[in-house]
Amino acid sequence: MKKILCLVLAVVMLSCLVACGSENGGEKTIGVMLSTNVMSLDCNLATDGDSFEVIADCIDGLTQMDSEGAAIPALAESWDISEDGMTWTFHIRDAKWSNGDPVTANDFVFAWKTAVQTNEEYGYMFDSSVGCVKNADAILYDGADADTLGVSAPDDKTLVVELEAPVSFFDSLMYFPTFYPLNEKFYTGLEAGTYGTSGDTFLSCGAFILDDYTPGAANFSLVKNPDYWDAANIKLDGINYQVVGSSDNALTAFKGNSLDLVTVSGAQVAAVKDDKDLSSKLKVTGAGYMWYLSFSQTEKNAQGGMLANANLRLAITNAIDRESLVENYVMDGSLATYTAVPPQFAASATSGDDFSGDQTKFADVCSYNVEKAQEYFEAAKKELGKDSFEFTMIYGNNEGDEVTKVAQAIKEQVEANLPGVVLNLQAMSKAERLDKMQNDNYDVALTRWGPDYADPMTYLGMWITDNANNYGFWSNADYDQLIKDCTTGKFVTDYDARWAALYEAETLVMNDAVIAPLYTKSNANLIVDGLTGVDFHPVALNRVYKNADLTK
Repeated sequence: MKKILCLVLAVVMLSCLVACGSENGGEKTIGVMLSTNVMSLDCNLATDGDSFEVIADCIDGLTQMDSEGAAIPALAESWDISEDGMTWTFHIRDAKWSNGDPVTANDFVFAWKTAVQTNEEYGYMFDSSVGCVKNADAILYDGADADTLGVSAPDDKTLVVELEAPVSFFDSLMYFPTFYPLNEKFYTGLEAGTYGTSGDTFLSCGAFILDDYTPGAANFSLVKNPDYWDAANIKLDGINYQVVGSSDNALTAFKGNSLDLVTVSGAQVAAVKDDKDLSSKLKVTGAGYMWYLSFSQTEKNAQGGMLANANLRLAITNAIDRESLVENYVMDGSLATYTAVPPQFAASATSGDDFSGDQTKFADVCSYNVEKAQEYFEAAKKELGKDSFEFTMIYGNNEGDEVTKVAQAIKEQVEANLPGVVLNLQAMSKAERLDKMQNDNYDVALTRWGPDYADPMTYLGMWITDNANNYGFWSNADYDQLIKDCTTGKFVTDYDARWAALYEAETLVMNDAVIAPLYTKSNANLIVDGLTGVDFHPVALNRVYKNADLTK
């Protein structure tokens, strides 16, 4: 009996595995790879693209992204903008939470006030560097009452947002999860800190409902929301997510029919291209993320703050062969990057030119030039009175196979091209890496940032003095003034002048080697035959499934 039972269970498990992406009994449920564990479904606490993707599957914002990334109506069926651009009035459509409660304008008022009051990592999206919501700075940084935030609900169907300066891309900000609604009665009725930690402590008002989930789970699933306001246009019946830690395992899962959408990198991309059948299923898309080195410039780290020396940072950035990194280790179409703002996501509204289309514009301070790197190094040694330096570089060991290889390659290049520099490697989880960076407990970090909205400020805003994401603790008064001029000052209403000032700000970052940009990530996606309509974006939400369909 035991043998028979084991055989039956094995057959059942195999059937489930093979049927994952099939139209099984009329159901269209797809299996999708996640590269990292989803630790939180609280839109105020989530900090990574995978978490944002899952949250956006289940909750709508005032707007959502169309296939081209433009803002289109979602929970707001329409909106009006005052003549001076300082007041946005959103008209809330008829929609329901998954517990049957109506979605109201107050759900946004409560969520936004909660976000600025708790001031987690993405609280800055409300401040004068990005969203410019009235009084956000005073609440976030000076302890003002959250009730003074410039957001109100005159009635259940009307949301009024007051700004301190016009923000041309404000409607695009509204599809980012930080601006999503929260059901106040449900949220406050939970034990503190438990929201979004299970299906029972999470509400949906989007295309899908959380079926089962625990923080950090390797597998969890979503099912179609029958009460979604646009349910008639949602073709998928569900999504089964699986965390896959390596590109090799991702390829194996795809070939074994247990996953329908995976990303691969490194040697697996080459293997796919050499396989006639698999290569027909390969789609390379821009992921938006820029990988870079962050340097702690405080005396607490890096041998008493040695990396506060700009020449030492410039030496390191010019000692790295970025083309070799993407061609020999990442291998998924990622682009070697030599600018603080990466290419292919922010274009001028007047000229259409990519803000960072010219990757040679900072060649004097950021290139692969060993001779120049050594000149900077000699200058640094004289200024610091030292001939040798030893630093530790931290990186995530659960952020993709290529990250470990890139870290090893950077160590080899820097040590070979700058004799006297030792770069020790320390692998850890992504969560631990972020914790160390946020608490200024590192020397050098191999890290990444993805654009939250289609404007250069999504990167340049990080290096304002005391910004929560300014992990190097760099400070420059001229830079701060330029950013202020672009957000609330003299360039706000002059688009071209603002664009030029943003470039000037980027020049300060690059000339001082605040970071060492490395590469802009692409995703080499394998997509099962019959799965269509998944929208891929380099900004905010990398994958959106609301137009997806599965046919066999």
